[in-house]
Amino acid sequence: MDFSVIVCTYNRAHNLPRCLGALARQQGTDGIAWEVLVVDNNSSDATRETVERLARELPITIRYAHEAEQGLNHARNTGIRESRGTCFGYVDDDIEVCPAWLAALHANFVANDADAVGGRIHLDPGITLPAWIRDDQTKGFLGFQDFGDEGFRMDGRRRYPFGGNMSFNRRVVDRIGFFNPRLGRKGSGQKRSELFKGAETDYFHRLSDSGDARIFYEPRAIVYHQVQPFQLTKQYFRTIHSNAGYQRAYFDDTAFAHTILGVPRYMYPMLLRSVARYLGQLVTRGPDFAFRQQMNVGHLIGTMLGYHRRARRALEHPA
Repeated sequence: MDFSVIVCTYNRAHNLPRCLGALARQQGTDGIAWEVLVVDNNSSDATRETVERLARELPITIRYAHEAEQGLNHARNTGIRESRGTCFGYVDDDIEVCPAWLAALHANFVANDADAVGGRIHLDPGITLPAWIRDDQTKGFLGFQDFGDEGFRMDGRRRYPFGGNMSFNRRVVDRIGFFNPRLGRKGSGQKRSELFKGAETDYFHRLSDSGDARIFYEPRAIVYHQVQPFQLTKQYFRTIHSNAGYQRAYFDDTAFAHTILGVPRYMYPMLLRSVARYLGQLVTRGPDFAFRQQMNVGHLIGTMLGYHRRARRALEHPA
């Protein structure tokens, strides 16, 4: 088996016909042995029945796997264990791939002897974005990623594929292991406690740190993300950015020389400067322009709270 497409899903059976239907329309795959593996992360809806029906109806190989432990990275790891491909790629259940997606990824792996390959993630063209989503960086919080028309080698630190369109050679697992199940989203992602992103950031950082990581951007591999209405609210953006800071700090093992309430001392003046920038933009440019800076304030507060909780955890559970 050359390639496994892994679709991790939780209580989104209604998304699967569109997602798997796009995979069934792949072009240029005649010389590629490939499969689709749907990992059901303990859904309570008709996910299994939907997958089994689509496996009968669509002209591609579709298999079903179940992961009872809640969490996206638990499901991703089950996908690694249960898939058969020399390479494997992930798409979310709210993703629709373009017809050239799989062939482009596979060709990149072959041409570059790649460890990992990622492509473009565009937002569903049918959505209307609010005025405060002003640039590609802000759209990135909706999964958007586009580095242009030319492929290149990524460093895994500043530039790396996003989770909605990333794929790996299986040798990567032998080198750095599985995804960290402590990180990332749990559940449907609509509650504050579930809105944790960036688990792939940890994975690509680990891959980069392992030495000579061959990570490539493939512009022909385009997917389209179906944005949900709850994701187009300021509260959603504030929450995911704050949670990102909290998660990074809570699991950070850095020993700081000077802390206040467990928070590195230098972060307090950073927070004051960030608040001042936000207020300045709010007064001079208005709330829509200032919103990105408001998110940065929330990220810093989340980071500080994460360090504080980390210190409390160390006191309550000393090594």
